[in-house]
Amino acid sequence: MISASSVSFVRISVMVPCVALLGMVCGNAAAQAAADLPLSGVYEGSPSLTLSNGALDLTFLPQGASMASVTLRDDSEKLSPFWNPVRMNRESGRKANPSSATGHMLCVDGFGPPSPDEKKAGLPFNGEATSQPFEVHSSKSGSIAEVTLTAKLPIVQEAVTRTIRMVDGENVVYVETQLENLMGFDRPVNWGEHATVGTPFLESGVTVFDMSGERAHTTEYTQAMSPMGDRRLAPGQDFKWPAAPGRDGTIVDMRQTPGSPHYVDHVATLMDPLRRLAWVTALNPKEQRILGYLFLREDFPWVQTWGSYPPSLKLARGMEFATQPFSASRRDAVTEGSMFGAPTYRWLPAKSKITTRFLMFYARVPQDFTKVDDVRIENGHIIVEDHTTHKEIQLATAWNL
Repeated sequence: MISASSVSFVRISVMVPCVALLGMVCGNAAAQAAADLPLSGVYEGSPSLTLSNGALDLTFLPQGASMASVTLRDDSEKLSPFWNPVRMNRESGRKANPSSATGHMLCVDGFGPPSPDEKKAGLPFNGEATSQPFEVHSSKSGSIAEVTLTAKLPIVQEAVTRTIRMVDGENVVYVETQLENLMGFDRPVNWGEHATVGTPFLESGVTVFDMSGERAHTTEYTQAMSPMGDRRLAPGQDFKWPAAPGRDGTIVDMRQTPGSPHYVDHVATLMDPLRRLAWVTALNPKEQRILGYLFLREDFPWVQTWGSYPPSLKLARGMEFATQPFSASRRDAVTEGSMFGAPTYRWLPAKSKITTRFLMFYARVPQDFTKVDDVRIENGHIIVEDHTTHKEIQLATAWNL
C-alpha cells in the first residue's frame, strides 16, 4: 500500500475559461442569453432540460428528476457515462418506450420493491419520486446556474425538493435534495441515489470502479440463474472489497467489468466510517473519462453495486449510494435494522425536513490513469489520485460538502 504522503504526483488541472448556454457562444451573447437557461428539449422521447456551463452539458428530466445524460462540452462524440435503457432496447430490436428510469435516478421514499400491502396501495418500485412530474424553476446569479425541481409524493405524504447547481467552467455538478414529512409522526425512510452507468462508457474488460469502503456483502439468493443472467457470486457472504467470493470458489475482482459477460452481480459495501466524505468512481481508461461522486457518509453509508452483464454487451452497472445496503422494502430494511454496525434506514421526524448533498464530477483523465485510490476536496479543488501511476487530476469546485 502506498500512502498519499509518499507519492510524488503528476498534477493535471481541468479548467474551462468560458461559459455558454447549450447552443450559444461564449462572451456577451452568453450573458444576454442567461435568462433562457435551461434549454428545453426531448431526450429519448421524454421532455428534458439541459444546463451547460462551458465544461459540461447536463440533461435531466422533469418527470422523476432523473439526470439522464452528462457530456463534456468539447467532446465531439458526446460520450455520456450514464445508462440509457431506451437506446439499448432500440438497438436490440426491443420496444423502446420513453422512461424516467434512466441515468441517475432519485429513488425516494422507497429503494427497491414495495411490500405486498404497499404495492396494493399503489406504491411503485423504487418509490414515488421516479414517476412524479416535478415543477421546475431556474435562475442564474453571476457564475452560478441553479435549477430547483419540486414534487409532492401523495402516497407517502412527503414533499421533495431537488436543487441542481453548476458553476461556470467547472466539471462539477452540485446536488442538494430536501425531503419533507407532511405527517405528524416520525417515520423510517428509504433513499437511494441510483447512479447507473452503461454501454458504451461501461466497456467489457475495460471500465473499472473504485470506492471508499472495504466491508462488503453479497446478496442472498436461492436460484443461481436470474432473469438477467447467471449469478457468479456466492450468496450471502461477507468479504473485503473488491475481492468477492465467486460461486465457483474463485475470487472475483469487483473493480473490473467482466471480460466475458453473461453475469449478474449484486453487492453492498459499507463506506469507511472514519471518513466524513465518501466517494465512488467509474473510470474508462481507454476513453480517458471518469465519472465520480462525493457525498456525506452520514447521509449515505452504503454503496450498492448492481451489475447486469448480458452476452449482448448492453451492459449496465449501478454505483448507488443509499441509506440501506440493498434495494429492499421499507419493512425489510427496518426489520434488518443494521449491517456491520451501520443502520439500514434513516429517520424522517414528524413535520420536519432532512437534506442531503453530493457532488458529481465528469472529466478527462491522463493516459495510463488506471485506478482511483483517493478522492477529496482540498483548497477549492476535487483531487482524484492514482497511486500506481503517481498521477492525479484536480477539478476546480466552488462547493464543499
